[in-house]
Amino acid sequence: MRLLIVGGSGFLGGELARRALAEGHTVAATFLSRPGTVSGVGWSPLDVRDRAAVADLIAALEPDVVLNPAYSKADWTATASGAAHVALAVAAIGGRLVHVSSDAVFSGEAVTYAEDHVPDPVSPYGAAKAAAEVAVQAIVPGAVIARTSLIVGGGRSGHESFVHALAAGRRQGVLFTDDVRCPVHVGDLAAALLELAGAGRQGIHHVAGADAVSRYELGCLVARRDGLDPSRLARGRRADTDVPGPLDVRLDCTATQRLLRTKLRGAREFLRQGA
Repeated sequence: MRLLIVGGSGFLGGELARRALAEGHTVAATFLSRPGTVSGVGWSPLDVRDRAAVADLIAALEPDVVLNPAYSKADWTATASGAAHVALAVAAIGGRLVHVSSDAVFSGEAVTYAEDHVPDPVSPYGAAKAAAEVAVQAIVPGAVIARTSLIVGGGRSGHESFVHALAAGRRQGVLFTDDVRCPVHVGDLAAALLELAGAGRQGIHHVAGADAVSRYELGCLVARRDGLDPSRLARGRRADTDVPGPLDVRLDCTATQRLLRTKLRGAREFLRQGA
């Protein structure tokens, strides 16, 4: 397949590019500020906020499938409007779209969420991701919308870097004990997304890890994997801060896991394995 990864220079985008190339696909990818480091990829600059630029690039490349993990937590236009721009361009060429969404579309009131649960975001980022989902569903009804959770793995994620900085005393801060998610390994997520892209699936799929853990527990797991002292990690409660967003959100991935060859491992498993 000819694949285009929008936001291919990011953490997930880079993993998607590496795995897609290994599977024999032809891969193009976009970047905002600088190209990614994966060789063998056709890199193109792109700002998803520019509707005309998105349309021109996708029309020129004519990919079979567009995978869109691009987002900006602080920018509604990039996250919501950008997703709509990509969907419009994919619809214009009759291609397939895999749009990556987030558990941030949920408030946490229900705690556990299946694919048919109606979004009820409580943060600006969650609202932008929910708006993006609505746009994608309306513009490309056959698209895959893959909701995921906290992405970690290989020591390359922001959360893992933060844990290292806390343990080394290079940064101040706490890890929340009441902020619970279902972390997913970046390799498992990328493999699952490529499966969904090639299998003709559509609709909403939950693609997250099997374990529900707090950010503090996740930090301790990372520390132990990397030979750091977990006692150096300060803990706190998100409920005691004014940080917006849900507390406990657990994506039920049972239905999607039945469709996948890729095992969506839990953090306790993949970090114990050193991944």
